[in-house]
Amino acid sequence: MTDLTPNPIEVHPFEPFLPGNAKLLMLGTFPPAPKRWCMEWYYPNFQNDMWRIVGLCFFGDKMHFVDARRKTFRVEAIKDFLRQRGIAIFDTALRIRRTKGTASDKDLEIVEQADLDGMLRALPQCRAVLAAGQLATQVFMEHYNIRHTPKMGTYTEFGFEGRTLRLYREPSSSRAYPLQVEKKAEAYRTMFDEIL
Repeated sequence: MTDLTPNPIEVHPFEPFLPGNAKLLMLGTFPPAPKRWCMEWYYPNFQNDMWRIVGLCFFGDKMHFVDARRKTFRVEAIKDFLRQRGIAIFDTALRIRRTKGTASDKDLEIVEQADLDGMLRALPQCRAVLAAGQLATQVFMEHYNIRHTPKMGTYTEFGFEGRTLRLYREPSSSRAYPLQVEKKAEAYRTMFDEIL
């Protein structure tokens, strides 16, 4: 049965990317609407800087994963890189409703959270989680009863089934977050250096 309400419930369009060697789990909130995609994978909006940040951090080149001619990202190269470095990726929401039709955190109503425990169980080598964005951080902290919100660019520790992990808070990769991509990359680089 189709949901015909003005703001239908959307189900996450991508499978969790969980390489068995992952030491870091990157979690956003939920992908933008398909009309904003330049590829069918995580951070698919060409205006989002996540893959430029990763390019700067590991290759000193924000264009490393960018296909400028086609205005898209080199998704297979990104997947290969994440597998090699042990980085997993998904989101904190499995089902959402867009209250205003945007991907902005303030306009998302989470109907069902992702299986955060299941992801961490599937990643026995995972040492840290990056919650990208305010809502992702809030959802994760509430789920694990984390009381201390880390300052931007830092982490707090939390326990999960006998393991001690870190929750990192980093600047949003959205262009709506007013910070140069190079400055965002500096914050992410510290995290990557500490974990990978």
